[in-house]
Amino acid sequence: MKDHEYFVYIVCSRSGTLYVGMTNSIYRRALQHKRGEIEGFASKYGCDRLVYCESFDDVHKAIGREKQLKGWSRAKKTALIESKNPRWEDLAEKWGAQMLFAGEAIKSR
Repeated sequence: MKDHEYFVYIVCSRSGTLYVGMTNSIYRRALQHKRGEIEGFASKYGCDRLVYCESFDDVHKAIGREKQLKGWSRAKKTALIESKNPRWEDLAEKWGAQMLFAGEAIKSR
């Protein structure tokens, strides 16, 4: 396991607004976006669907990559997303959901 791991990610809104960010916990950050807990641009525009992510073991590389992506045109960001996630699926859609065991009813939780 890596000592440190950093993530550069792109979240989008239902209308397609893109937000580029960086974090040391993609799981926690994706859930924060889903709950609208990230103040500013991302929550204002409803950017809550994780559509792209890459990891780094060096914080400076991650910061550099985040700055690079933020400087890109929308078309270039779209091409990057579609190279890994052509259907723009929410990569974190099921994160944080409770797991049910076989035969267990949802309402029993």
